[in-house]
Amino acid sequence: MRVVLDTNVLVSGVISGNGPPRRLLDAAKAGVFELCTSEALLAEMLDVLSRDKFAARLRQAGLTPDGIVDDLRRIAIIVSPQAVPRVVASDTDDDQVIATAIAGRAELIASGDKRDLLPMGSHAGIPIITAREALERVEARHKP
Repeated sequence: MRVVLDTNVLVSGVISGNGPPRRLLDAAKAGVFELCTSEALLAEMLDVLSRDKFAARLRQAGLTPDGIVDDLRRIAIIVSPQAVPRVVASDTDDDQVIATAIAGRAELIASGDKRDLLPMGSHAGIPIITAREALERVEARHKP
């Protein structure tokens, strides 16, 4: 199963305790599913994690924005969308999420974006669901 995790889910996975975003990130690291991303999404992740509001928390955990993005590069399949169509008029970063999912032939997009992405429900046949719903689908598919 190939999944795109929106930046908000990845950031939550890095800084949170043991909620669905963290469990999804751990499952991706364990190879339970294929994490799919792109250079544009990795650049957004680096930008977000470099914000002052995350500095103390990352430092306390012994993490750096560059180190986190390097780790994601190692575990993810990185795709290069040929085109990034305007799908979400209010946020071009969301267009990158959709373009990455299409280019990577993802089965799911997990997002916490209640304003734009989640209300869409799906795009190009790819469900756009919450981290909790994505975790449930991943776990259901990988039950022994």
